[in-house]
Amino acid sequence: METSAAIDRFERLVTGGSEHVNVAECALTVAAAMRPEADVEQGLDQLTELAAGASFRVARAESPLGQINALNARLFDELGFAGNVDDYYDPRNSLLDAVIERRLGIPITLSLLYIEVAKRLEVPVVGVGMPGHFLVRHAGEESLYIDPYNRGVILSEAECVAQFHRVNQGVRWDPAFLAPVSDRALLARMLRNLGAIWAQRAQLRQAEQVLTMLVVLQPGEAGHLRERGMLRFRLGERDQALTDLGRYIDASASAPDAWYVRRLIDRIRGESD
Repeated sequence: METSAAIDRFERLVTGGSEHVNVAECALTVAAAMRPEADVEQGLDQLTELAAGASFRVARAESPLGQINALNARLFDELGFAGNVDDYYDPRNSLLDAVIERRLGIPITLSLLYIEVAKRLEVPVVGVGMPGHFLVRHAGEESLYIDPYNRGVILSEAECVAQFHRVNQGVRWDPAFLAPVSDRALLARMLRNLGAIWAQRAQLRQAEQVLTMLVVLQPGEAGHLRERGMLRFRLGERDQALTDLGRYIDASASAPDAWYVRRLIDRIRGESD
């Protein structure tokens, strides 16, 4: 699929005010925008196949813990899904099709995969957006947290707090960090991670494409316009940069960085004269 077609498809999937979207299809469409070889429909079929391999054991489970143990046995013990500790910032760790293919990922994508496989088995699992390390939780058992990055290890709330402090040293804990997140928030976090990786690698076009998907996913987040405008300026696309930065100022005239953005707008206009 061509990048532009994939981005158009993503926009159609997320247009509307609902926080509920088809997370799996959206994530696979992001992958298709980044990797021409990614096949959205094939990826959806693969998720169904992953679930089918655990269906008998999950159906026999008599408790939420039993359901999780059955799902963990399939994904981690048999299929070997794991966190990519050797190359955490490989962009493929943030692309769902590659995660399925390579059985490697980072907390956000492995959690996304876990949620989608569980959904197909009617196991109620929700995403938990703990800063620095995404988790999942069984919706029917509030004390049952799961860490797909670490092969589905089951955590108590106290262990989640300890995990948080290992990743975020010096940051004060807030119980709200264990609140479930919406579909859009999950996808936005995945996209932000991916955009940061592309930017770090100086892959500015890919970073700009990720920001375009963030703009349509979260149209109320003006910061996405600011970031995309700055990237477009670096890419030499002055008119598009001016449009984005102008929209940011219109939405955030009193933002602390508004003075800087206005100065950048004046600079771009000066260079265009």
